Amino acid sequence: MNQDQTFNTLLAPIHQFLQCPTPDAWIEEAKRPANLSRILRDHLLCELKAAQSAVFLLKRYVLTEEGKKQITQLVEPYELFAYKGVGNLDTLRGKSQLSKSIEAKQGCAYGQDMIDKMVLLIKEELHHFYQVLEIIEQQGLEYRPITASRYAKGMIKHVRTYEPEALIDKLIIGAYIEARSCERFAKLAPYLEESIQKFYISLLRSEARHYQDYLALAEKISTQDITNRVRYFGDVEAKLISSSDTEFRFHSGSPV
Repeated sequence: MNQDQTFNTLLAPIHQFLQCPTPDAWIEEAKRPANLSRILRDHLLCELKAAQSAVFLLKRYVLTEEGKKQITQLVEPYELFAYKGVGNLDTLRGKSQLSKSIEAKQGCAYGQDMIDKMVLLIKEELHHFYQVLEIIEQQGLEYRPITASRYAKGMIKHVRTYEPEALIDKLIIGAYIEARSCERFAKLAPYLEESIQKFYISLLRSEARHYQDYLALAEKISTQDITNRVRYFGDVEAKLISSSDTEFRFHSGSPV
């Protein structure tokens, strides 16, 4: 199987899962050289937010107090750099690893499965953060924080307020964010210079697995079929992606 066939096999379930493709207008805007800085800076923060979301889920639902402390310390250096400008590539190198394994609190049936999936996701997202920062510096661009798009908040406001349904909704949202990221990396890669193109293509496999892990956890935790809820958030996500958007970001909608 050649590389194109491999990618088609990888992306087929992503395209089936998402209820709309990225608008051509977004691709046209994203491939403009003038927007490279904005794309990369927002991408870097998206990697951090993906890690932070997984950290929140672990701390909220499954970790012991010691585990909460460890996972907080893991992400902290990246937060300090992203939001306060503390640190650099040298100080962040090799920081995306836990010094020891973390355990689930007693009585949580899905705890260890969530830890196994989410800790791997967190480590990968933090490593991707580092790689994006490397590219920003290689391109001679300056890192500055950038405001978030409406995308994640637009889905989170639909989360139910009672458990375990709230957790299930958050996991489904995580699946859509990862799937959309995967789709956009693949769509945008051909228009970028070779080094960035190779990097974006290298992300496809992990992003595809992340969306599957989120869905698998949602299905495991729910006592009911989640098909309708997945479809519901798919509709919400598609409207955010296909409707007009005044801000241009990695997950923004169709540019005005």
